Amino acid sequence: MTLKYLIAGTLGAALLSTTAFGESHMAQGRDGNVNIIYWQAASIMNPYLSGGTKDINASSMVIEPLAHYDENGAMVATLVDEIPTVANGGVSADLTSITWTLSEGLLWSDGSAVTSADVVFTANYCMDETGGCQQLAKFGGVESVEAIDDLTVKITFDGPKPFPYGPFVGSTTPILQAAQFADCMGVAAPTCTAQNFGPIGTGPFTVTEFRANDAITLAANPNYRVAGKPAFATVNFKGGGDAAAAGRAVLETGEFDYAWNLQLAPEILADMESKGVGTVLSSFGPLVERIMINMTDPSAALGDERSTVAHPHPFMSDMAVRQALSMAIDRPLLVEIGYGQAGKVTCNVLPAPAIYDSPNNAGCEMQDIAGANALLDAAGWERGSDGVRSKDGVRLSILYQTSTNAVRQDFQALIKQWWAEIGIETELKNISGGVFFGGDQSSPDTFQKLFADLEMYANNFDGTDPEAYMARWACGEIPSPENAWLGGNMPRHCNADYDAMVAEMGGTADLAERARLAIAMNDMLMQSYTIIPLVHRGNVSGVVNTLEGVKLNAWDSELWNIADWSRSE
Repeated sequence: MTLKYLIAGTLGAALLSTTAFGESHMAQGRDGNVNIIYWQAASIMNPYLSGGTKDINASSMVIEPLAHYDENGAMVATLVDEIPTVANGGVSADLTSITWTLSEGLLWSDGSAVTSADVVFTANYCMDETGGCQQLAKFGGVESVEAIDDLTVKITFDGPKPFPYGPFVGSTTPILQAAQFADCMGVAAPTCTAQNFGPIGTGPFTVTEFRANDAITLAANPNYRVAGKPAFATVNFKGGGDAAAAGRAVLETGEFDYAWNLQLAPEILADMESKGVGTVLSSFGPLVERIMINMTDPSAALGDERSTVAHPHPFMSDMAVRQALSMAIDRPLLVEIGYGQAGKVTCNVLPAPAIYDSPNNAGCEMQDIAGANALLDAAGWERGSDGVRSKDGVRLSILYQTSTNAVRQDFQALIKQWWAEIGIETELKNISGGVFFGGDQSSPDTFQKLFADLEMYANNFDGTDPEAYMARWACGEIPSPENAWLGGNMPRHCNADYDAMVAEMGGTADLAERARLAIAMNDMLMQSYTIIPLVHRGNVSGVVNTLEGVKLNAWDSELWNIADWSRSE
């Protein structure tokens, strides 16, 4: 994959002509350029091939789903006039199908018509078993996707689907242009550099230049469906650096207009905001900073079989070790030093919405070094002369990786110290966020490959229903060479009972029962210590005071409504 790709036939800056939209203040592109900084640079513009939030957000300016989630978690129509429901006939009475009707007159940015064939193609693209689609869980239970006519698409499920809004709702499952991606099915998907760097879309902007892991230049889409939008003619989407530099660039100097994911200590953010140039925004959704335990052996000596289910981990397979790792962590201190009011202690990987927040795992809220030591003693892990525990010739020596970020490195340092107190040796590794969360098949350092004993990061899910999110930890979602390392189950957790609950939730309509199942799945993961939750994080971003229309969204892409942004006079 080249580092730089110029999109052929670029549109350049959007025209400020008043002829199409009347007065100049209503013209598309009237506010010139907007500068956005994501300190984790985008590596691809196709969320089907990346689980990285920065890639999903970047692509959301260009390619769109049928419907979005708004800042309150409610579904809002995007490429359709209304959301299908049982009441309006869009969802069948037996809950086995949903029918979407595209709005009339939709155009791709190249001027061609958007049709139901594009929706069908996108479904087939993701559901191709050889393609390693990162969003495959969103298509759980889909039996067929068919075009009824040019504007109508029917999705049929293999049984009743009480929540039929997995496919094509939210920025993780946008519509791809069938003509552009026709040669990118299956194993060819990651090889389509031109398409993956510069997708033709329906969104407010088009890609004019893409530099992987660096910067993106975009221009207003002349065929955007809303007259007079977007207000900005161009976007400079800069990646790289760190959260502190991004925060200063917006909150202190105003060099940039919007900074994403300001993962900084609370006192630093307060000092930056005090300069009066910008404002810190925060919003709580389901975002959890967590440690993912690798249940498989990451040893390089295993070659192509490293971090695959063919080889269980030599000591993480012992639940006593995993539990002790969790018990040794002081979560309230992590919240205090890392997030302040923008963080909460959590013992769940699913802390929100509140109906899904399990009450059954609160024991992790208090650090217990003595208990962790006693647990490892009882499990036969004895300390050597160097203080590191071992058993049967296996040392408790771990490689702990995460992305490069000041708060995460602070967390690593503290956690390493606590684990040393229980006899566990820890090597720390941090990786550029653009690489760690990227989809580069040639890199050994992606969070999907997990060529380490454990890793730390945060992610969440679109909307307020966690069905597809919890399905990420089903057996079929395990990353492997067979699916191009693009599954969503980073710990390689596999449990038949868990898979059965995933299937049951897919056919359960009652909200209370859905909550019961989600809590049970969360509890299985928490009580097996396959995932170790640390902090329930609020989304924190910065916006310059002259930028209007920003609605921070914890339930979808943060750039979900960039078409509505404008510059105050």
